[in-house]
Amino acid sequence: MKKVLILGVNGFIGHHLSKRILETTDWHVYGMDMSTDRITDVLENEAYKSRMHFFEGDITINKEWVEYHVKKCDVILPLVAIATPSTYVKAPLRVFELDFEANLPIVRSAAKYGKHLVFPSTSEVYGMCHDAEFDPENSELVCGPINKPRWIYSNAKQLMDRVIWGYGMEGLNFTLFRPFNWIGAGLDSIHTPKEGSSRVVTQFFGHIVRGENISLVDGGAQKRAFTDIDDGIDALMKIIENKDGAASGKIYNIGNPVNNYSIRELATMMLALAPQYPEYAEGAAKVKIVETTSGAYYGTGYQDVQNRVPKITNTCEELNWQPATTMADALKKIFDAYRGQVAEAQKLMD
Repeated sequence: MKKVLILGVNGFIGHHLSKRILETTDWHVYGMDMSTDRITDVLENEAYKSRMHFFEGDITINKEWVEYHVKKCDVILPLVAIATPSTYVKAPLRVFELDFEANLPIVRSAAKYGKHLVFPSTSEVYGMCHDAEFDPENSELVCGPINKPRWIYSNAKQLMDRVIWGYGMEGLNFTLFRPFNWIGAGLDSIHTPKEGSSRVVTQFFGHIVRGENISLVDGGAQKRAFTDIDDGIDALMKIIENKDGAASGKIYNIGNPVNNYSIRELATMMLALAPQYPEYAEGAAKVKIVETTSGAYYGTGYQDVQNRVPKITNTCEELNWQPATTMADALKKIFDAYRGQVAEAQKLMD
């Protein structure tokens, strides 16, 4: 019976992962976060109360709680991070302070107490790599100039990867996983009207619900390989299980190279799907696709990646895993999940 520590348990990955653990295993989840809106159903489920241990707190403040639970648990997942591009550009120091500095003591505690550290790296570490597929073992990690603060997230995460690898050379049991544009219900709030405040799928979805125009940054030609959250969690569960130590000392891209679409194609797919739902049809009919520049949308410190396709050969072979969800099905699951929240999101127009 494993004890799994999830810091950021109310986040996108955290709440999906904790639910899956409680539904499919006998493991215990020890979770910390500053809020509970995504995990309310888990916390209130009588069947899980003996195995779901939640503490409302902040990793930058409740450091003793964190260290105690790193010592107590078997697998450590520090999922607390800022991961929205608008913040990289507008508040780069906040990104570094949370994503690197606040997580470093947790990494050190995992090494000190001999735990399996499962750390969220990012597809962003590859930066503007020119490879057709991003290879965790061979691709060069290419970032833009210092006057483009968009890259502070990439650099902070890359430095953490290197520090963890260094601790691995001294005995730390670790696995780094790199999510490639995981999408699903609960990614960000659809109740946030400000552009740039959430990741692209949620941003577009909120605009559709409210009947607002969708802005394509620099024409929307940039491509992303989108991955359904359930496929991502499938891989994470295998990493946490770590059968025969297969995942120890490894770096895994977790993505779906088949679902590689441009941002313009994403907007078109979502607008084509929306009229099939009575709840969304009225809003979708008002939406126009407009173009804007990255400077106008994010600020002058932004730079983009034109293509981001994961090489997943080692992930599939070593974890006996395969992404299975098509883009159409992944989007449909999101549209299904938010049907009850439409009226609430539409109020933001008033």
